[in-house]
Amino acid sequence: MAASVDPLVVGRVIGDVVDMFVPTANMSVYYGPKHITNGCEIKPSLAASPPKLTISGLSHDLYTLVMTDPDAPSPSEPSLREWVHWIVVDIPGGTNPTRGIEILPYMEPRPTVGIHRYITVLFRQKTAVGGMQQPPSRANFSTRMFASHLGLGLPVATVYFNAQKEPASRRR
Repeated sequence: MAASVDPLVVGRVIGDVVDMFVPTANMSVYYGPKHITNGCEIKPSLAASPPKLTISGLSHDLYTLVMTDPDAPSPSEPSLREWVHWIVVDIPGGTNPTRGIEILPYMEPRPTVGIHRYITVLFRQKTAVGGMQQPPSRANFSTRMFASHLGLGLPVATVYFNAQKEPASRRR
């Protein structure tokens, strides 16, 4: 696919969060019945619980999953970029994040202003990572620095969705 029409380039996922990469794994992400495709829009309430996620690969391959919001607190002034929503390491290939080690528990999307991108990035690990410390803060996380620190290299798969604040329900 030409980079000019790649949804990860158009959506500025490549650039803002990760560097250009060639996908080498398949990752399926579902919130309820909704299959997440790059750039689709979902309501934050649909993403209140962690997604159902499956990863291709062999059982002896291990993966790291990172989910961030590079648009926090506002897309026009992302002073908290990136806000990290979830980190799971040591996920065996052919399985899902429940088989890995959750380093940072899932936090549902809570966009306050504008349309936010929620980006799930998958890395293939060279070795088991095991227990590690949570980041000191969810704010100002860097997927690139995290990957570099763990020697993960470039992502093997990435998928993102857009979400914005839902209107308050009107009760009478």
